[in-house]
Amino acid sequence: MAHIITRLAGVFTFLVAIAINTATVEAQDTTAQGSVSDLQVVDCLLPGQVRRLGQSRYITARRPIMTTAGDCRIRGGEYTEFDRADYRTALAVWLPAAEAGDAEAQTNAGEIFEKGLGTTPNYGAALIWYRKAAEQGYSRAQFNLGTLYERGLGVEADKLTALNWYRKAWDMPEDSVIYQTAARDAQDQQRAQLESEIRNKSNQITLLQSQVDRLKVSIDALQQGPEGAQPTPSEGDDTAIPAAQAQTSDPSPTVTGPSPSDDLIDQIAQLESMIAGLSEEKSDVETEYAAIPVFRQPEAVTADLASLNSNEGDSTKNTSFGQYYALIIGNSDYRHMVDLETPQLDVEKIGSILEGRYGFSVKVLLNASDVEVMHAINDLNSELDEDDNLLIYYAGHGSQMEMGDLQAGYWLPVNADPPPRDTHWISNEAITRHLGRLKAKRVLVVADSCYAGLLSDAPDYLFLSQSGSINYSAEFMKYKLNRSSRLMISSGGNSPVLDNGGTGHSVFASAFINILGANEQIMSGPQLFSQLRPVVLERSEAVGFRQEPDFKTIKISGNEAGDFFFVPTSAGI
Repeated sequence: MAHIITRLAGVFTFLVAIAINTATVEAQDTTAQGSVSDLQVVDCLLPGQVRRLGQSRYITARRPIMTTAGDCRIRGGEYTEFDRADYRTALAVWLPAAEAGDAEAQTNAGEIFEKGLGTTPNYGAALIWYRKAAEQGYSRAQFNLGTLYERGLGVEADKLTALNWYRKAWDMPEDSVIYQTAARDAQDQQRAQLESEIRNKSNQITLLQSQVDRLKVSIDALQQGPEGAQPTPSEGDDTAIPAAQAQTSDPSPTVTGPSPSDDLIDQIAQLESMIAGLSEEKSDVETEYAAIPVFRQPEAVTADLASLNSNEGDSTKNTSFGQYYALIIGNSDYRHMVDLETPQLDVEKIGSILEGRYGFSVKVLLNASDVEVMHAINDLNSELDEDDNLLIYYAGHGSQMEMGDLQAGYWLPVNADPPPRDTHWISNEAITRHLGRLKAKRVLVVADSCYAGLLSDAPDYLFLSQSGSINYSAEFMKYKLNRSSRLMISSGGNSPVLDNGGTGHSVFASAFINILGANEQIMSGPQLFSQLRPVVLERSEAVGFRQEPDFKTIKISGNEAGDFFFVPTSAGI
């Protein structure tokens, strides 16, 4: 009997162990799935604070913030768990504060309208909210408003207006040499366009006036009598009288309807009306041309630039660039998709250069799952301070998916399933929303994957063209370092990219490694890109494939027209 009881106890223990193991596995799976959801950044509505005033207590209005779903839930907040793509649910969080005049809430409302969140973007509504916040001096809204003017979204394209909003976002005075140099280029383009428009309208007026003059001659001939009643039309003369209206040799013809002279008078009236309209349009264009601001003469700007570019002293000698951090992700060994050859070698080499040559604190993730990637990005919130710099480098598979009228991009972790099953895919929106929460002043995302350019649809803002030509003057560094930046370099825009072709590295990574490895000076993001792009184009075309990198701002993430700088430790700075 004791033996049977012992056997039963053993079986019971075995069954309990199985049950515990099964429950543990299920809990781990649930936790793993839930962890990704908890790390998503959501529009959270926190409960109001309980405050005391004398003997009374009252509750303040609910407060909108951007935070992770897990943090929102812990703090008793409200958010939409399964319908993030519905802009109405996101707006419900921010609109009350926006309507009350809060600049940050107004900017967030504008960004929701601009992104569309699963529907067609409403640029007109975005423009309204950005303007409200921009006029309060909120720099993020000023920059966003500038990009709408630059691209002509919701408003007529106007690069000078865009440039001026960028200047305000950058907190740059109008007499700044950097601003005036960029403004002069934009003015030159606008002048050329307006001059062409004035010439075209002048030519149209001249042609119409010549038609009027010929018609008046025809009327005079008709009014002189039967002898000259019908002038002989010249071949190809579009002012000739229609044959049906031609006068016969009969001095007393029977005429029905309007006379030929009446018809010609009507034509003259129509042409003169067109001339008046064109003259008014020309006057408007000339007024617009005259209104183009002239900040300085070109000679003065050239002289100032020459003095800035002199080698007298080093304006960056005492400049503090803050601490540098890098999160390097390389996915090669995929569980459900074709493996990649080079990402692991790419990120190991890049991490070594960043750490050894530029003094970065580097964290490398190899063959990371979606949970590991999202945890690493979220952990940056507690690691970074306001003056720090962050480089995120991703190498691995990428994919795209249609979202309404837009294309959404994704990073694919090693546990991702092939398209179209997107359960473990990491959306670009999830990444950009985390970038908006980071305290770091400057962030650069470098993505070497297919469709990586979908991480941003912002334009290359106008000041970027200046960064490659102006030396690091005290003025340049002052404005750049005081503004936050969220920038992106993608290895091939919104297209597929090569995994090999770069002597053990990808075509893009090989160029990136060589440029940073050989650099001995302070290098800005635009300068790095200006060297990267032609090399990648040349090497990809050599193997019969065109791969063209691009450089953009990641606009809806807190960008304020700053920059990212690579500072070699050997430069002694």
